[in-house]
Amino acid sequence: MDVKISPHWKDALAEEFGKNYFSDLVNFVKKEYLRARVYPQGKNIFRAFDKCPFDNLKVVIIGQDPYHGEGQANGLCFSVNDGVPFPPSLQNIFQEVHTDTGAPIPASGNLDRWAEQGVLLLNAVLTVRAHEAASHAGMGWERFTDAVVRTIAEQKKNIVYMLWGSYAQKKASFVDPANNCILKTVHPSPLSAYRGFFGCRHFSQANTYLQSVGKEPIKW
Repeated sequence: MDVKISPHWKDALAEEFGKNYFSDLVNFVKKEYLRARVYPQGKNIFRAFDKCPFDNLKVVIIGQDPYHGEGQANGLCFSVNDGVPFPPSLQNIFQEVHTDTGAPIPASGNLDRWAEQGVLLLNAVLTVRAHEAASHAGMGWERFTDAVVRTIAEQKKNIVYMLWGSYAQKKASFVDPANNCILKTVHPSPLSAYRGFFGCRHFSQANTYLQSVGKEPIKW
């Protein structure tokens, strides 16, 4: 199947794109875009991969499914476009970055700048119906993104995995901690942020690790 995704990721995931479940998933998603309002825009479904080159991958952050509010989802987990108010989890992420590294809280919630430095902002499910959280869960996206994480784990080492919440931690449970940096804490949502996300210092820890293996730190 000819999937519109950046060439290096396309090569790395070629086997997955040829499987029957992926064909079924594509058919389901196409029908959903025709009969309902679905986020993100179709051209942005694989944007997390397009903005983060496979060869430059340094950090993996795993979310669940895209924002389902009007104008929020842009294809990168936790990210919103310029001018869109920060969702609560993103507010908490920026607060922890500020506390941890001293970086100012930015004016925009667009995380393209992270992705372009090598941060894969991967949702487990890549599409969602408007105002219906998890509406595309269980349709095949999880199998695909499991394969993405497995491919990274098999082909790359010295990667930082920032796993926030039990869902993300389970999804990357097979990653070898001996050859990578695995950082775990609760999800940054308001329901859990005060139970360990605030004060986790993941952003400075990630940069310390990257520098220890000879990589440029991320400008959070």
